[in-house]
Amino acid sequence: MAGGQERILRRRISSIDATKKITRAMELIAASRIVKAQGRVQAAKPYSEKVTDVIANLAGGGAGVDHPLLAQPGEINRVAYVVIAADRGLCGGYNNNVLRAVERSIDSDRAAGRDYALILSGKKAAGYFSFRGYEVHAAFEGFSDQPNYSDAKAMAESVAELFESGQAQQVQLAYTRFLSMGSQEVTVDQFMPLEASEIGADAAEESGVGGYEFEPEPSEILGRLLPRYAEARLYAALLEASASEHAARQRAMKAATDNAEDLKINLTRIMNRARQDAITTEIMEIVGGAEAMSQDDDGDLEDLIAQSIEGSFATLTTDRTDA
Repeated sequence: MAGGQERILRRRISSIDATKKITRAMELIAASRIVKAQGRVQAAKPYSEKVTDVIANLAGGGAGVDHPLLAQPGEINRVAYVVIAADRGLCGGYNNNVLRAVERSIDSDRAAGRDYALILSGKKAAGYFSFRGYEVHAAFEGFSDQPNYSDAKAMAESVAELFESGQAQQVQLAYTRFLSMGSQEVTVDQFMPLEASEIGADAAEESGVGGYEFEPEPSEILGRLLPRYAEARLYAALLEASASEHAARQRAMKAATDNAEDLKINLTRIMNRARQDAITTEIMEIVGGAEAMSQDDDGDLEDLIAQSIEGSFATLTTDRTDA
């Protein structure tokens, strides 16, 4: 029994060792990708900031704010949610946190009598909402690790079409904002219609920023730039979500590696204890058997020893006489 238990424990320890190697490798890979993802977030900021500045200057130059992406709805009957999650798991609560936040928002909209539409990024988001019977308007996947601008553009076009056609009067963007290596925050912000205060249009109009001559008209340029601004904002959200995913996976894999090491230590102690118990049991059985034999056969052993000694002396005497 003890030998069988020891073999089982050895197999479990070997399996834990193999798992620990995998989680350790995944931890190192995620840690290396965080740095690249942070670099991409920083590299995308200048473009988005410059687009915002140009839009503010256009507003100061007399461009109107009657573009469909800036039109504030009178009544909201349907809210669209752009949900950014991961294509893979093994990243702790990263996916569940953002998905449950969206689910709570949808429940609030339903309670207020509003319908919803879902534009999803990531296999985990598609699987989560499809399994629970939610209506999915569009789903994108395959780029959560390293999103490109073309991915953001395709998603933004789908969202803009839904919004500009009047099928949704408001669009919310749900993703995980990257604050630092150890801190990420789930955010659900208004994405469409774009708010004038967010793009600096109202401030530019009040301050009278201008002095520029535009060709073609400022309103036409603004109409072309606002979709680019929406794409840039969505791209920035995808990049921050990617960095957050890698940070969450790195922490989750580190915790898994530490837990595997603790489990290995505990199982090794149990195996050593079982081995010691088996050895002690065997020794006790041997000692007990020897004691039982010595108690039962004391007289016979003494007679046998005496006969052996006498036989030895008789043989020795006979040998000397013959000599």
